[in-house]
Amino acid sequence: MNHHVLPPLALVLSTGFLVPWLLVRACWAQQVPRLALTVWAASGLLFTGSAALLPAQLILPSTTGHRLSDALFALQFPPPGTFAQLTPLEVAAISVGLVALCVPVAGFARSLLKARRSRRRHARTLHLVGRYDVRLRATVLDHARPAVYCLPGRVRRVVVSSGALDTLTAPQLDAALAHERAHITGRHHVLVAAVESFAAIFPHLPLARHGRNAVPLLLEMTADDRALRRCSRDALATALYALASGRAPSEAFGAGGPSAALRMRRILTPHSNGHPVLWGLLTISAAALAAAPLIIACCSFPN
Repeated sequence: MNHHVLPPLALVLSTGFLVPWLLVRACWAQQVPRLALTVWAASGLLFTGSAALLPAQLILPSTTGHRLSDALFALQFPPPGTFAQLTPLEVAAISVGLVALCVPVAGFARSLLKARRSRRRHARTLHLVGRYDVRLRATVLDHARPAVYCLPGRVRRVVVSSGALDTLTAPQLDAALAHERAHITGRHHVLVAAVESFAAIFPHLPLARHGRNAVPLLLEMTADDRALRRCSRDALATALYALASGRAPSEAFGAGGPSAALRMRRILTPHSNGHPVLWGLLTISAAALAAAPLIIACCSFPN
């Protein structure tokens, strides 16, 4: 058996199964959502890279298994003459690795393009039926139900219904607008596209299944935290209460929605930044994730 298989196999198992199991049970994830999002994103990237390396290392024999890892982790493109000297087995290994890497990348690009087309169609509709308010820097849509949402990406438009203008006070409206602009400036739609495409490709993988539910909620909490820099907790919580029944289009981020009650409790219940031991464990985990490619590269050199 090729011993070079073990490091990528360990990363696939840990990031695909162990890390999501720990994250969905971690109490600190909702206290520091940006850190939790970083762990989710790092796990997805490590899983994709390791899954691409794993089949290639399975194909290569032990005596030549280090060559592919050297090219991948040393980030040195081999000279053209090297490809002519590759054996058919090595060509097959590189081809399988590239295919395994290109499938999730292509799915991510497809998800981004699909969401962009939907937002453009919605923006054209808003241009016809809505009116731009210079003071609010938002598009006002005549609708009785209170709703505030945004279209991220190149469109970058915040939408407020007339029902929200009638229902929300000035501080509440400012809080809701700050929440939506946090989604836009944070480019949260990119992470949403990533988890959606990842879940479509690996529907039964715990990393994809749990991430599809956890990441959007963490993004909403991240936007809440950023909005709290400009508004009070009471203003944001009461705005979420008023907008809880509102629904945003699938291609947009809405201030209300099903997660409003959970986020209200989080906003109105101040939390600590965590015990120093927790931060130490997180730091060690982050360092281990960062050092994983180096460990793989070192293990992939021949004995």
